[in-house]
Amino acid sequence: MSEAIFNQLDFARGATIQSVENVTEQEADIIPEGFTNSIRWNIGHIYTVHEQFAFATAGEQPHLPEGFKEWFATGTKPADWTTQPPALSELLELLRGQTARIRETFANRLNQSSAHPLTIGPLTFQTVGEFLSFSMYHEGMHTQTIKAYKKLIK
Repeated sequence: MSEAIFNQLDFARGATIQSVENVTEQEADIIPEGFTNSIRWNIGHIYTVHEQFAFATAGEQPHLPEGFKEWFATGTKPADWTTQPPALSELLELLRGQTARIRETFANRLNQSSAHPLTIGPLTFQTVGEFLSFSMYHEGMHTQTIKAYKKLIK
């Protein structure tokens, strides 16, 4: 079962990366009317949440470059940024390497109890695998948002 989860993670990540192909730096920062975030924020947010859900909840050290929590954590938005966020190319490079790190770190640990169980609505995540499964759902939601934003800004 673990191989299936990692393959799904690779599939979801491929769709996310493909969704931002041909997006310019300028387009990545456009916030469509009625929304509070941009394509750049969504990409950084996907990366940040995976680091928190995969690594931090398992008691591992997440790889969050300086500023990522302030730019991309849940509840943040570009209107509040006081420093320049990473380039789109940097965010994509981080996304590309993240799935391999997750697979390598958790290859035989998906049933490991989380160091920090979390309840979101009616769901409680108690294992690494449960967090990864939810992270893929979360990533898919944000990938669809990116696709919608692209239609709105082009």
